[in-house]
Amino acid sequence: MQLFSTFETTGFLEMAISTLEKKGIKKDNIFAVPLDNRAEERKIFDTLHRSDGTSLIDIGMGIGTAFSVIGACIGFKLAWGPIYWGLIGAFLGFVLGFAIRLFMELVIKKKKRVLKGIHSEVILIVDCEESQAEIIEDILWSHFALGVAKVK
Repeated sequence: MQLFSTFETTGFLEMAISTLEKKGIKKDNIFAVPLDNRAEERKIFDTLHRSDGTSLIDIGMGIGTAFSVIGACIGFKLAWGPIYWGLIGAFLGFVLGFAIRLFMELVIKKKKRVLKGIHSEVILIVDCEESQAEIIEDILWSHFALGVAKVK
């Protein structure tokens, strides 16, 4: 029987492996595989098939609405009238809001996106007898495994 479990790269993984060895599992029957981190940069713009859940136009829409109201109010006194100045204000507000959001994603949140990828996980595979499976599963859960699966 094989037990598969995932761990974060912490001291609990080492403690789980040493506890398994103390319970009589040989080193040849314990296999740890570290997962690689994402090598490529995350994409800023979404595609049809992939979205990261962040919107770049939310601030632009809000500022565009505010600028269009201000432009329409001021447009009563200007030569082109309230409709043109409202549209000009909406466009300028949207561009300004989009630029602010893009700056936030590219410069400010870049550090957060990079930090999320630092913590790689480790897959721990344990070969054992079927009678030892419950004990090993309890050991893995008690050492904060992220997930455990059994395969006969």
